[in-house]
Amino acid sequence: MSESKRILRLAAIQMCSGQDLDRNLRRAVEFIHAGADRGADVVALPENFAFMGSDRERADVAQELDGRIVTELRKVARERSVILLAGSYLERSRQSGDTRPFNTSVLFDRQGEIVAVYRKLYLFDVCLADGSSYRESEYIQPGSEVVVARTEGVSFGLSICYDLRFPELYRVLALRGARVVFVPAAFTLLTGKDHWIPLLRARAIENQISVVAPAQYGLHEAHRQTYGHAAIVDSWGTVLAQAPEQECVVCADVDFTYQEDVRRRIPVFEHLRMEVFEQAFQAARGGPGAKNRTG
Repeated sequence: MSESKRILRLAAIQMCSGQDLDRNLRRAVEFIHAGADRGADVVALPENFAFMGSDRERADVAQELDGRIVTELRKVARERSVILLAGSYLERSRQSGDTRPFNTSVLFDRQGEIVAVYRKLYLFDVCLADGSSYRESEYIQPGSEVVVARTEGVSFGLSICYDLRFPELYRVLALRGARVVFVPAAFTLLTGKDHWIPLLRARAIENQISVVAPAQYGLHEAHRQTYGHAAIVDSWGTVLAQAPEQECVVCADVDFTYQEDVRRRIPVFEHLRMEVFEQAFQAARGGPGAKNRTG
């Protein structure tokens, strides 16, 4: 697939993963095959597709990049000749002094080769209105790199779940050339019902990118309930596909000619005032120009 073809078929998978790694992997492979059978060029799995438990339990089943999870997905990407996103799994850290694993996405090309590894930047440390509390950073360590990968002439930006609430990440991905951005997620039911689709549409609209958002859905064994509604959104903010309340695969076509037309009609990247925001960021950090100016 190259941009000269102009059309890219995307598939977003919705799963209800549990604590049985073998079953989760079987289901993931089944859904990848289902997406490929529908003609998808790109197939994306959700966050925590291989194991959905508490942060502590997930950390206990962390694997290396050359472990079973990645090895099996490399094989199916090659067999079905699809670009495949392993939405996220827990990757064992090799850093000294911090044994917490990373929440990691891996992107494979059609030959099953790894073309990108992204480690979740923003960790979900929140207290919600229903009394539930999440402290992802207690067991997971954050990544430190923004990742854009190019394969077959298309640039893909990578992000995971809570990253969606930080628009500066998506602006940087777009400025680095991303045309399609992944948002694999396990959004809570409470936040998802109000924020999931509006945030996906906002990131697509403001950056004139297509967004592929595979998702976890339903009640999981760890007594966590996720919102689901895996979606594909185009660069105008139109929701091209959205999953019903069940495990499934949804597909949609992205037209790069249409995306370029959107960018021509509303040329936001030509109008960026980078110098204004550089000053604002310095001020927020207490650097040069930190003093407020009036008048």
